[in-house]
Amino acid sequence: MEQIAQVLVSGLLSGGVYALASVGLALIFGVVGLVNFAHGEYLMLAMYIAWLAYDLTGASPYASMPLNLALMAVAGYLTFRIIMARVINADHSIQMLITLALSMALQNLALMLWKADYRTVRIEMTNQVIDAGFLVISAPRAIAFAVAALASLLLYLFLQRTWAGTAMRAVAQDGRAAVLMGISLRRVYGQAFVIGTVLVGLAGLLLSPIYPVFPLVGAGFSTLAFIVVVLGGLSSVPGAIAGGLLVGVVESLAGYFAGPAYQQAAYFLLFIVVLIFRPEGIAGGRGGERRR
Repeated sequence: MEQIAQVLVSGLLSGGVYALASVGLALIFGVVGLVNFAHGEYLMLAMYIAWLAYDLTGASPYASMPLNLALMAVAGYLTFRIIMARVINADHSIQMLITLALSMALQNLALMLWKADYRTVRIEMTNQVIDAGFLVISAPRAIAFAVAALASLLLYLFLQRTWAGTAMRAVAQDGRAAVLMGISLRRVYGQAFVIGTVLVGLAGLLLSPIYPVFPLVGAGFSTLAFIVVVLGGLSSVPGAIAGGLLVGVVESLAGYFAGPAYQQAAYFLLFIVVLIFRPEGIAGGRGGERRR
């Protein structure tokens, strides 16, 4: 039982970061209606920023967090203004092709700048553990989970308690009615895209002491984020959080009982089962299609 408890805790810790990497994708899709295939590449960029800060100044990713998140906000804003705003009303196939092209461009840019070498951030805390009785918890994973939980709570409060958050929820429900109420769709779309980019950047920053960074690291997490979002219900932020935790636990249990080689197969199988029996996702509704 102690080993099972250890496996479950490890899965929840990983799932918290998966959820943080996914809620931004769910927010962008829910508010903007945009399927962003370049989502994982922003996680990769944040990991590279954390590594550069460490390599140049010796600063830990936690110390460079303000700079990192500010740069991710700028990257999200420029991406939206220069690229996404021009295809907001285009066909979904055009949007998907644009974001796929952006994904490949960012991957190749990282390859040109930093080659294909694996870069690591080895701070003092990297190998530290927290001994909690019969549980042994990795310190970087515990910090990542705590920060991810706080960020998810702040996002929920922002969406529920602020005017901008209320505007985003209104646009997600019915964009036409929101416009009649005086809400600027372009401004709300831009805010949602920037927030989503910052959230996935925060996930990348938290992962940098745990995983090495290389140009294709974002592709794996992008696939994982799409699985989490579909499991949770596409545009549902609470669903993305639940989906991330579920994927983390399933991945951890599969690694314990079947071996690490079967971890991806386990959550892909879960993904297929959910699509067959509950295609709207864990927290997805059965209502009509979102109107823009």
